[in-house]
Amino acid sequence: MTVFIKKVADIARLVKEARLEQGFTQVRLAQLCNVGTRFIVDLEKGKTTCQLDKTLHVLVNLGIRLEYNQL
Repeated sequence: MTVFIKKVADIARLVKEARLEQGFTQVRLAQLCNVGTRFIVDLEKGKTTCQLDKTLHVLVNLGIRLEYNQL
């Protein structure tokens, strides 16, 4: 599936959907990613100040691949 990310809310939705599909609670995903539960909550709410390195780490742990294509 290809998803075009245009705003932070798109990443938030993608993370939450992937987490639920894989059967993880926010607490369990936070443990797997070695981040705080609050970070996962904020990320899924689309908080614009979430740290990029932690966000990328969560995406990798959920099996989400980012790909760049020049438009």
